[in-house]
Amino acid sequence: MRFSLFIHMERWDDSLSPQEHWENLVELVQIAEEGGFGTVWIGEHHSMEYTASPSPMPQLAYLAAKTSRIRLGAGTIIAPFWTPIRAAGETALLDVISGGRAEIGIARGAYQFEFDRLAGGMPGQDGGKYLRELVPAVRKLWEGDYAHDGELWQFPVSTSVPKPVQQPTPPIWVAARSPETHDYAVAHGCNVQVTPLMKGDEEVQDLKDKFDAAVANHPEVEAKPEIMVLRHTYVHSADEPEGWRPAAEAINRFYRTFSAWAFGKKEPVNGFLEPAPEEDFAERPGFAPEAIHRNAMIGTPAEVTERIREYERMGYDEYSFWTDNSMTHEEKKRSLQLFIDEVVPKFS
Repeated sequence: MRFSLFIHMERWDDSLSPQEHWENLVELVQIAEEGGFGTVWIGEHHSMEYTASPSPMPQLAYLAAKTSRIRLGAGTIIAPFWTPIRAAGETALLDVISGGRAEIGIARGAYQFEFDRLAGGMPGQDGGKYLRELVPAVRKLWEGDYAHDGELWQFPVSTSVPKPVQQPTPPIWVAARSPETHDYAVAHGCNVQVTPLMKGDEEVQDLKDKFDAAVANHPEVEAKPEIMVLRHTYVHSADEPEGWRPAAEAINRFYRTFSAWAFGKKEPVNGFLEPAPEEDFAERPGFAPEAIHRNAMIGTPAEVTERIREYERMGYDEYSFWTDNSMTHEEKKRSLQLFIDEVVPKFS
């Protein structure tokens, strides 16, 4: 099992400037590299302060200069908001800048809010066809001259400038939930990223089963793709019996905010949107702190180690430590360091 860090600037109010949030992110990435993490992942979200990340590319390029070993993952770019030529060129440039450390994740998109602003109101569920057309086109452009005549994009002969350092291409990861997306990813030689979100380890197993079924369906794929699981993670010391509660309550706030952006009717103000009120979730037991404690990766080093061992037994290749949880930088740093000191060595 290898480890990675999944991180965004989280800005919940005006108490910290964007510059301070960025400096905190850089510090956590450097701690992760020093602690043996293999990759840092930064995604793409627009006009949302609680996941401030309009493009992972400049962030990862900056981190390339501040690190030396950790791989730099776009986790993920949103396919409908890009074109093949732009995606190929920018990701290849990241690979050049970083000396061949780029990992490219691609997703169909999550928030209708973003589709309404960047894709002319296109239904979010239509994003999958953009992903399916983007992946092979980017690969062809990385390889050399290529003309494209697809359903969504058409262009005459073009190529990626620059070309990526990694040969034959940088690794491509696809964010997958449905069996169809798992199947597409495996059939096209892509690695897979999954997240159970608020669900428990039964969902972690179900997602792995979908991946395994896709692998079994495609024996013609010579190099077996890899699979990464992404979980909100918080480690507290064994002498804090209630140490889990602040993290569970913070993740509750995170998902109530997610719900407000994904399903709410209120308009954000200057990039901020209040979490959906707790009473809206009275009939949804998964939002209770006790349930979040069980389902998210929250616990002592021993508890977290045992659960990750189970993921290892399931066959996961990478565990991604998701820092987005509405907690303070100091709380995040303390948890990450405890994970590095007392969990990571168990998997060396």
